[in-house]
Amino acid sequence: MREDLSAQASESEREHADAEAWEEALGHVRSFALALPETSERLSHGTPTYFIRKKTFVQLWDDHHGDGRLAIWCAAAPGVQEQLVEQESARFFRPPYVGHRGWLGVRLDVDIDWEEVGGIIREAFLAVAPKRLADSLQSTEG
Repeated sequence: MREDLSAQASESEREHADAEAWEEALGHVRSFALALPETSERLSHGTPTYFIRKKTFVQLWDDHHGDGRLAIWCAAAPGVQEQLVEQESARFFRPPYVGHRGWLGVRLDVDIDWEEVGGIIREAFLAVAPKRLADSLQSTEG
């Protein structure tokens, strides 16, 4: 099924992007997101989207409405979006539609630290996960 998602996303979202960059980003984002407990992937709004049960925590976007960005949009803890956008506006942004809820946009078409992106995806998971699931993840890591 994952290949089907990639193929569908390829046709609907990658028309303007570098295919190699898309595949690299998709591989990393998918790996980070699906390594977390009770997560799944499916297309939503034509793009790969990652869920905890039924709640979205990260989406991978390519040139959303012609914005020219390869990026993830992800849930974030209160205040994180404002802080990161203020500190590094070349890499972080307030995404449309979900930015007003504190979600963070992270550019993947600039100098990328994939470990940092993995940490951001983990934090997005923790921002959305039910408390018991988030606590169990944190206790197994700490």
